[in-house]
Amino acid sequence: MTSDKPTSAAAPDYDGHVVAGGPTALRRLDDVDIRKAQVGPMGNNAYLLTCRRTGHQVLIDAAADSDRLLDLVREGSSSSALDLIITTHHHRDHHGALEDLVAVTGAHTAAGAPDADAIGVPIKHRLLPGETLAVGSITLEVIALRGHTPGSVALLLTEPEQVHEPGAVAGRAHLFTGDSLFPGGLGNTEHDRARFDQLFEDVTTQVFDRLPDDTWVYPGHGDDTTLGAERPHLDSWQARGW
Repeated sequence: MTSDKPTSAAAPDYDGHVVAGGPTALRRLDDVDIRKAQVGPMGNNAYLLTCRRTGHQVLIDAAADSDRLLDLVREGSSSSALDLIITTHHHRDHHGALEDLVAVTGAHTAAGAPDADAIGVPIKHRLLPGETLAVGSITLEVIALRGHTPGSVALLLTEPEQVHEPGAVAGRAHLFTGDSLFPGGLGNTEHDRARFDQLFEDVTTQVFDRLPDDTWVYPGHGDDTTLGAERPHLDSWQARGW
């Protein structure tokens, strides 16, 4: 899937492009660092969120290559502190290193409630739509995007409001979408029209209808995008059914 590559005025050196075996991409927000790394063999993205005030950390998708992911955790904290690992959905390529990471770090685990039993590693927190997770200054809203799997979730991080002139401007939004939304389309629903329609409805109502065009999208594979880059294509996605 392809789309115009986004640019970030807030982080001009970050474009969301990483490769397996390559360096970590770092994006610094006001209070949180976002680190992105790609691990094999299926080119999965893993995201480490670090609260700069407290040192608390969250990993999104312990996909594969536990040694590389432990190095990623150490990039955020020399003590290898990791508080929480969130798995976006139950497909094996998104949690292949989960057991190892939990064993080494003692991190708590979380995943969408309908997918939790299929992950094979005990999930302590079964996520429900609309709930929030707070780790240090990292606050993530759980958004259910059903269709790729029954319990797929996206995680929404919103920066604090910024005041520029009289009145406040809503903080920038950052959305970690797993395999539900990519540059150029939705996640694979295996040509099942009912599953596609469910995913399209959830992505439309819970993401595009709610969030602004400058929302940055961090997918489970490949490069990043923005909602503004993808919004003009919604009708064509619906018409093609994938």
